[in-house]
Amino acid sequence: MSLFRLTLRNVLHRRFLSLLTVCAVAVTVGFIVLLTLSRESVEQGAKKGYGPFDLVIGAAGSETQLVLNTFYHIGAPTGNIPLAALDQAKQDQSVAEAYAMTTGDNYKGFPIVGLESGYFFTRYGGARLQEGSMYAHTGDTIVGSYVAKSLGLKVGDTFSGAHGLVQEEGLESAEAEHGEEHEEHGEEHGEGHDEDHAHGSFRYTVTGILPELHTPDDRAVFTTVDYAWAVHGLAPEDREITAVLVKPASLLGAHNLKQELDGSDGVQAVYTSKAVSDVLNAVDQGSRLLGVLTAICVLLAGISILLSLIAAAGERTKDVGLLRLLGKSRGYVWLTLTCEGLLVTATGLIAGLLLGHLGAYLLKDALFAQAGIQIQPYHWTPEHWLIALGAIAIGLLSSLGPAFRMYRMHPLALFKS
Repeated sequence: MSLFRLTLRNVLHRRFLSLLTVCAVAVTVGFIVLLTLSRESVEQGAKKGYGPFDLVIGAAGSETQLVLNTFYHIGAPTGNIPLAALDQAKQDQSVAEAYAMTTGDNYKGFPIVGLESGYFFTRYGGARLQEGSMYAHTGDTIVGSYVAKSLGLKVGDTFSGAHGLVQEEGLESAEAEHGEEHEEHGEEHGEGHDEDHAHGSFRYTVTGILPELHTPDDRAVFTTVDYAWAVHGLAPEDREITAVLVKPASLLGAHNLKQELDGSDGVQAVYTSKAVSDVLNAVDQGSRLLGVLTAICVLLAGISILLSLIAAAGERTKDVGLLRLLGKSRGYVWLTLTCEGLLVTATGLIAGLLLGHLGAYLLKDALFAQAGIQIQPYHWTPEHWLIALGAIAIGLLSSLGPAFRMYRMHPLALFKS
């Protein structure tokens, strides 16, 4: 009987214990693979999330909040700033491009972003729309590919937005149910009614659908900057913007503009890369905690393999003694147990790789919907090879103890025991 057939028969003879060991290895490997893919996706998504816009101007407050809201469409804006900040940025000789942004409304949970159309040409070059044309008039919109797919939107569709960045579920039914009560307390809730009515009566029209950009822009609705002014009927002197996206002509130019604007009239200018780096540092701190949990899982998987092989060695003492009496060498005996450990480990490794990528596939939509991070479930990273080598090494090391114990014993002692 060949060594492989003998090893396979021994593994199948102890199905339950072998299955538990395979599951321990598979869960550990799957967890590490999912963690690796998620971390790489977060890093890649964060780095390309802001494109060439190395500086962003917004209301004073949290730098991280400003960058996350502006480029990743996460969280609320820090506030509004005067239009004069846009004029100052555009007139600066060290600025290559500057675009205004307004935000604060949503459509079914997806942010509505007022943004000058030149942003798309500056960031994505000559990428064409998947369908339709760019917005040109107030109320025209183009929607990200993820939004169009999720909501079934197509060119020509119309809709109304809602105030805030989170859709209030059941708003219409609640209004109908409590209509009389709202009428009685009209003075108390009049301002809220006026705002709801303003958003409900303003209609957007889908004029185009963006191609898959693999950035947070896939999950947003874009329209003209003046949409917020039109919805709220603001006079020219009351008009403000949420942020200014700046592509500097040089790093020195970005520094000079930041010095001029930062801290003046409630305005802050933020280096985008610095704010993103702060977010990644926070992610790394969380990864360290997960790393500790991963190390514990690896240790438990190694112990599981070791216990499985110790049990196998105890069961197979007479069999090994008989093999030795039939003339099989000590090396053959050593290989039978070592190969058994490696076979169980390799089976768990393959199952774990499949499990990790399956988990990434199942979580990719949820991760993208919440954070705009596109996880690549089919991506193979250099760390995969390290995971595979580490798993095989742990399986081999766990096999050495029981195998060496059987190797040292005399065949008569093995048989008599």
